[in-house]
This record gives sequence, C-alpha cells and structure tokens, in this order.
Amino acid sequence: MDGVIVGGPVATMTEGGERYGLLPDGAVAFGDGVIQWVGPAAELPSEYSGRPLTDVAGRLVTPALIDCHTHIVFGGDRAGEFEMRLEGASYEAVARAGGGILSTMRATREADEDALLASALPRVDHLIAEGVGTLEVKSGYGLTVAHEAKMLRVARRIGEVRPVRVVTSWLAAHAVPPEIDRAAYLEDVVLAGLAAAHAEGLVDAVDGFCEGIAFSADEMSRVFDRAVALGLPVKLHAEQLSHSGGAALVARYGGLSADHLEFLTDADAAAMGAAGTVAVVLPGAYYTLRQDAAPDIAALRRHRVPIAVATDCNPGSSPLTSLLLAMNMAATLFRLTPEEALAGTTRHAAAALGLGGDIGTLESGKRADLAVWSVRQPAELVYRIGYNPLAQRLIGGVPS
Repeated sequence: MDGVIVGGPVATMTEGGERYGLLPDGAVAFGDGVIQWVGPAAELPSEYSGRPLTDVAGRLVTPALIDCHTHIVFGGDRAGEFEMRLEGASYEAVARAGGGILSTMRATREADEDALLASALPRVDHLIAEGVGTLEVKSGYGLTVAHEAKMLRVARRIGEVRPVRVVTSWLAAHAVPPEIDRAAYLEDVVLAGLAAAHAEGLVDAVDGFCEGIAFSADEMSRVFDRAVALGLPVKLHAEQLSHSGGAALVARYGGLSADHLEFLTDADAAAMGAAGTVAVVLPGAYYTLRQDAAPDIAALRRHRVPIAVATDCNPGSSPLTSLLLAMNMAATLFRLTPEEALAGTTRHAAAALGLGGDIGTLESGKRADLAVWSVRQPAELVYRIGYNPLAQRLIGGVPS
C-alpha cells in the first residue's frame, strides 16, 4: 500500500536535531510497507505527489509505540491477593494462602493454548488501541519445558491474529517451582528448555530474574553462556529489589537491556553506557509495590544510557495495560522529561528489542509503523492521565 501523510506536525523521534525530531508541518511517504521519504511537506518530492494523500488535519504523527517489556500471557489473576495486601496481609501470609507467582504458575499450567490466548487478547487490544505496534512477550509462569514453550507459542499466535509485531523472550529463569530442586531446574528446564524452544523457533531473546529471591549473577552467567552459544541476545531483570550484580552482568555480555534498576549504582550505569545496554524503567511495578528506591535517572543520563519505558504488564506487580499511563508515571515518578518518555516508547524501546534499525523512528527505510494522535504537541501524550488521543494507527502502512 502506497500513501503520503500530510497536514500536521511529525515527531520523527530521530536524534541530533529539533526536540522530538519535530517537523512542524511534515510529510511521510511510504510504500511496500516501508517509509520512503520524511521531511517538510513543502519539500515533498514530485515522485510521491501523485500517491493517495491522508490529511491528518493538524494532528500529531509519531512512530507507533513499542512496549518492550511485558508478561502479558498468563493464566488467572491475582486480584484476591491484591486485596489481601491492602487489608494488611504480609507477603508470607499471601504465599501461605496460595498466592504469589505459584498461583499464576498453577493457573498457567492448567490453561491450554486457546485459553491463554483468549485471556491475553483483551490486554493486547488495550495496548493496540493506544498506538502500540510492537510488543515483547515473555515466558516465565509455566516453569516446565512444556509449559514455558506453550506460553511462547501463544505469544507467536498473538502476532498472527492481531496487527501487532510480537517479540519473544525465554524467561524460565524467573522462579524455581516447588516440585524440583534448584540445580535440576536450572539444568533440565532453563537450559535444556531454551535449546528446545529455540529449535522450535519460539525464542527471540533470553531473559532472567537476577535477585536474591530468584537467580544469582553466577547462575545467570550459565544461562547467558547458553544463549550466546545459540546466537541469541540477552536481557535481564536487574537491581529491582536489591543490588545483585545483574546490571553489570548483562552489560558484560553486551546485552540488549537491563530492566527495573531501582538499586542501580553509578558504576552499573557506566558499564551499561559503555556496552550500549538500554535501561528499561518500569514505573508500573514501582507504583504497585510502593517501592522507596527509584532508578537513578541522573546516573543513566550522565553515562548516556538510553532509557526505555514499558508497562511490565503482569498479574502480580504491574497489572498495567496502558503504555500512555506508563509514560506519565515515568515522568511524574522518575522525573523523565516528556521527550525522554516518548523516546522511551519509540526509539529506545526499539533498541531494547534489537530492532533499532527497523522501527522506533520515522526515517527512510524503516517500517511504516505510525500513530496519528488528536493532539498538537508531543508532550501532551505524556501529560494527560487516563486519556487516549489515538486517531489512527498504521502498521506497515496499512491502517489497523
């Protein structure tokens, strides 16, 4: 499908020029699913002038948004334990009552692929309705080889039944289930399952939870070594609840991203900056868990670490299905600027998925994934709370 978008400001989200890469009166020409030209409307080359025109009537055009960290495929919910916690129950009491990750594990294991898909799609649809064009989905709640692979097959199916690009992450190193000892789980499920899922074409990247209650940096090194041997990029849940050495570890492996980072140090930020590892901040989890420590945004800026923003959509610590709200939270809770927040869901989110050469900015040669918003200023996408101004979304140049 060929076309040209004109009639409004275009936030290309490219670096090195105007804030937001903004063209006050821009034009975007696309064909065969990719952007072929971007620039001031007055300079539109004649070769594109005969194409069908879409006049956005003063609305803002941006890249389609990217949610680069989600656990959106899972069984059941944890609303009951949310209520228990608000009534004063401790984490231990919730666990004794059958709550926590083991509750989600049981519900995920009991659900077949069709049921998991049916429960995930309403959450996915909320993100699509807010202009999301690319979505990362992790495993991590099945905690057996078969059930982890089942989750990633469902993730692949999401991309088949909805107009959204899905990127998958193998997250078997999320928790140890009660029926198996730790060493056997790491060897027989995390490592052996990774190889099997990769052979099935289900894995785009490898993730883990590096934390005192989860897996150590030494254990994650074994997982990362296997990922590297398979030619897969790595990322990591790091420094969320304590300082566990995860950020430095993923930087040492040249990983795509380190995510959460509430207990990040300046040395961690320096290592990430040198490695080109993206920091993915997740304000939904910070808010839900009512954490005291926040990511050191100043250190990330100081060491020129790209900062991405994501929902962390999951049933326990971040039941959030609004990337627009995540941007507002990142600004109000972590003090990101509106430009940083929008870059965090476009350019830097693409880098966190290893897709910076294909999506995330409006440039010639990139996929024609665009969002049209009923606002005039990019900052308005971050400023409003509980308001969705999306007017149109194009994926590969096709309205959807």
